[in-house]
Amino acid sequence: MNVSTERALPANVRTLPELLAWRVAGTPTAEAYRHFDSNVQRWVSTTWSEFGARVTRWTMALASLQLPRGSRVAILLPNGLDAVCLDQAALASALVPVPLHALDNPQSIAYILSDSDAALLVVAGETQWQAIAVLGAALPALRHVVIAQKDVAAPCGVGVPSMHALVPWLERATVEAKTAKPSSNVPPTEQDLAALVYTSGTTGRPKGVMLTHANVVSNVDAVLARVAPKTDDLFLSFLPLSHTFERTAGYYVPIAAGCCVAFARSVAQLAEDFRAVRPTILISVPRIYERVYAKLHEVLSGSALSAWLFDQAQSVGWRRFCRAQSLPSSETGSWIFDELAWLMLRPLVARRVLAQFGGRLRVAVSGGAPLSPPIARCFLGLGLALLQGYGMTETSPVVAANAPDDNDPATVGRPLRGIEVRIGDNSELLVRGPNVMRGYWKRDDDTQRAFAEGWLRTGDQAAIESGRVRILGRAKEIIVTSTGEKIAPADLEMAITGDPLFEQAYAFGDNRPFIACIVVLNPAEWERLAVGLQLDPTAPSSLLEARAVAAALERIGALTLSFPRYAQPRAVSLTLDPWTTENTLLTPTLKIKRHNLDARFAAQIEALYRH
Repeated sequence: MNVSTERALPANVRTLPELLAWRVAGTPTAEAYRHFDSNVQRWVSTTWSEFGARVTRWTMALASLQLPRGSRVAILLPNGLDAVCLDQAALASALVPVPLHALDNPQSIAYILSDSDAALLVVAGETQWQAIAVLGAALPALRHVVIAQKDVAAPCGVGVPSMHALVPWLERATVEAKTAKPSSNVPPTEQDLAALVYTSGTTGRPKGVMLTHANVVSNVDAVLARVAPKTDDLFLSFLPLSHTFERTAGYYVPIAAGCCVAFARSVAQLAEDFRAVRPTILISVPRIYERVYAKLHEVLSGSALSAWLFDQAQSVGWRRFCRAQSLPSSETGSWIFDELAWLMLRPLVARRVLAQFGGRLRVAVSGGAPLSPPIARCFLGLGLALLQGYGMTETSPVVAANAPDDNDPATVGRPLRGIEVRIGDNSELLVRGPNVMRGYWKRDDDTQRAFAEGWLRTGDQAAIESGRVRILGRAKEIIVTSTGEKIAPADLEMAITGDPLFEQAYAFGDNRPFIACIVVLNPAEWERLAVGLQLDPTAPSSLLEARAVAAALERIGALTLSFPRYAQPRAVSLTLDPWTTENTLLTPTLKIKRHNLDARFAAQIEALYRH
């Protein structure tokens, strides 16, 4: 299928620095960002003009380091003004941002620093830097480390030519710039890299996805046309900026639309921030909607009347939604009755539920992982414009998305403007367009395998129905958690079975909030462990003992230390019964049958996610 390529952005906006310059010039006094200042205990605003001045200051500081064009700049900062200022300054300097997850483990960070040949690392705190440095990783390209705190101790583990504390570094660069010669910096072109974003692959090691300015700007332009944010819209940013979904949809799109972004304090304080900020647009993964949904059921379980009203509101609202979208519905009901009932159910139920999001949401986007139908039905029925989309890091990332006036939650919507999709072998979804990556950093073979005759292979099975894309499943074995993280289970399982205690392992977590696993224990090793824990190794109940589970999980944690934090199992179930071809849990080539294991251990799996 092919679609229009008409641009929404001005013709002279071809790179991300040009996008920011256009925004600052267009609405200099409008609110750009809002953050909570813990010193004064209130939310503080920054205008576009003030933000542009901050970026200029950061750009001067980067210039003082005299990094060669195209050098990689690793950003290990939480969401906030410093993170976006550094990102914009690096882009303006024709450097390449390498966004890192602020909560990732040191081993994973060290790997990315080494693989990307990062010349500069800006890190939140000295403790985090030391945890990376003591690993003794080979980081010959790393020339500078900037720590966002007042005092910087001597580096340990890795020899870095220069260490800087953030505030003095910025102040010194600003002073020096007043007497320095005018910069001869050449701005980036469309084909220069705008980011090197690391994503997990089938090797277990994350791969660097090379995204150009043309890739990202084209995707921003296409998203604008589909969602159409308004200049008075307010985003609440809480997904890590190391995710391409948040970078494009929650960071660059608001710049293009002239919207304000408020940085959430933390996921733990998200409920409070919703009420304080009252966003109008939400960019989220399914897990947030799952949490609100679960909380609603927890509250409603204590009142039969409230539960009945909630069910009625969902049913009536869902029928109204289906009529408005011209979608078929298995639920029957008179439209006159529904409209009259909604006059009562909206203030009694819907408004109170949507108040959990601040009460002003007009658009809520869900991406990164599939959204379950019951949750979609709930929030759409209650009047929230919940839009599901589809994409991947390699496509900058949005490929398809629903729109407020064209929303079929059973699909991920229509391809964005300028993006082509088709179905290949084994029902695999193929994508082509200006948003598709240049390739994988230093991995030519992986890049070649990712494409088929010029089309990007997504690894997802899909169908195209009436112009909409419906995802059927994955053609490749990759777990996608409800937070949008991707993990190759085979590599995780291989790492776990490196310990003689674990003979077999099955990792899972698809559309779940975290990774968990089931392990088959070696009888002799289990006996030794059980005796050491003062448990009876012959008693089946010993496998359920908290001491045994904790000991196994501790060993699994050590075995998976090199994996990103989100890939490390947080729960485990123990068994002594081996998986064989005879009990249908292994293939003839001795590979585990995931679907069969899902069915066999359904009760144990559910129990792991209830705690």
